[in-house]
Amino acid sequence: MVRTTPAGTPLGDRFHLYDTTLRDGAQREGISYSVTEKLAVARLLDELGVGFIEGGWPGALPKDTEFFARAADGELDLRHAALVAFGATRKAGVPVEQDRQVRALLDSRAPVITLVAKADLRHITAALRTDVAENCAMVADTVRFLVREGRRVFLDAEHFFDGYHHDPDCALRVLDAAVTAGADVAVLCDTNGGRLPLEVAETVGEVAARTGFRLGIHCQDDTSCAVANTIAAVQAGASHAQCTANGYGERAGNADLFAVTGNLVTKLGLPVLPPGALAELSRVSHAVARIANLAPNAHQAYVGNSAFAHKAGLHASAIKVDPELYNHIVPETVGNGMRVLVTEMAGQASIELKGRELGLDLAGSPEVLRCSARRVKELEAQGWSFESADASLELLIRAEMAEAPEAPFALESYRVVLDRRQDGEITSEATVRVRVAGRRVIATAEGNGPVHALDAALREALRPAYPWIASVGLVDYKVSILPQEQGTDAITRVLVESGDEERTWRTVGVHPNIVEASWLALCDALAYKSMTAAALTGAA
Repeated sequence: MVRTTPAGTPLGDRFHLYDTTLRDGAQREGISYSVTEKLAVARLLDELGVGFIEGGWPGALPKDTEFFARAADGELDLRHAALVAFGATRKAGVPVEQDRQVRALLDSRAPVITLVAKADLRHITAALRTDVAENCAMVADTVRFLVREGRRVFLDAEHFFDGYHHDPDCALRVLDAAVTAGADVAVLCDTNGGRLPLEVAETVGEVAARTGFRLGIHCQDDTSCAVANTIAAVQAGASHAQCTANGYGERAGNADLFAVTGNLVTKLGLPVLPPGALAELSRVSHAVARIANLAPNAHQAYVGNSAFAHKAGLHASAIKVDPELYNHIVPETVGNGMRVLVTEMAGQASIELKGRELGLDLAGSPEVLRCSARRVKELEAQGWSFESADASLELLIRAEMAEAPEAPFALESYRVVLDRRQDGEITSEATVRVRVAGRRVIATAEGNGPVHALDAALREALRPAYPWIASVGLVDYKVSILPQEQGTDAITRVLVESGDEERTWRTVGVHPNIVEASWLALCDALAYKSMTAAALTGAA
């Protein structure tokens, strides 16, 4: 049976962007969505504008059954996507009307159903313990039954590429059984993730030529080729791509929805999302990661925080002339942004570009550029790192510009005491002596560690003079040990992330003593906040 796409069909149906984060993506080790979280992820994917959202396997998992019930009862109001229920065909020897799992698919009230069926002769005989004729009958009966009940049906041909390589006629019989019975799409699955792009393209093209069916593609990432295989399949004729957010999935994962979408839109010119939605790619990626309780992948294509970050001085020199010389797209197209990383590799071009990013115009200040670049190299040779400490870097550049902000305090001394009691309880107490606004202030505070106590004491000393101190909090604290000849003489690098109601910023401190390294980072954090608070006050 040949199925072609009618002329004039809306693009949303001419090409299917199909997400299976809530089913296949949830099989990733360490991910376990609650029903409420599944609903939240579905809303995000709908905001992005994907065409189909596979919600899970009703009847097989109680959580998924509840998800579909709550979605159908009004908790999921989809504007762009159709909700899909995933399940298997009828069992061998069981009439389709009596198959409880097939009935659960209908009970889900999902308008679209994706059926999984074996397409590899070895799986049919060894795993299902049946023959090809019965396997095809299972497919045809189930598709025909669901279509008759008013459902749109897709077929996931499991292990298709392995099966086609082993016995192409058997694999094609399974596709034919589904499409002849009324399935809209035959999805070719690289279930074991072992195929490479050229082979995928060749197979998809061959199957398309032999059948005329509408084909889809579903790739696992076991060879790190899932995205490449998906794009190769589309270029060979597939018009339905199954992906997961951030590539989540079993083993090495699935094809990453955001990389696939970025490639389809910016490289192949397929507007598979609603107008303006591509700019939401980065936001949705990070939001899904937070719900999954996983850190966003900084180096993820298109949406990662480092996807458009440039470190080498050679890159910076070219970007200064034209950002497109080292960016394959304009980062804002996918809701991302370009960053310049300043390290010991940095030249004056890197400093100038970073200054522009920080709001500092250094184009007419060659001496500032030269001195800043030299100072960065000197400090990084001693163990400092400004790559992830933009606030400390800005303070350094401003010092070279003779625009260093006035410090909010001057240190006389500090003392930290660690007390371990017989019962094992440990307390820390810090005392700081500082001069604030011309007055000598002494403050003492306790904390759950020496750095916490020191931070609390410093805040106590500054609070009367600087009301904004109450809004500043310690967001993150990281310690790196930089080995020297002797372990006890190692240099300690401390990276502090601070934040208020509006933003966060990072500062760095380096010293052989961890408390002093922490103190330096804390001082920079408060100096930076003081500078920005003064700027806001002046603007007001």
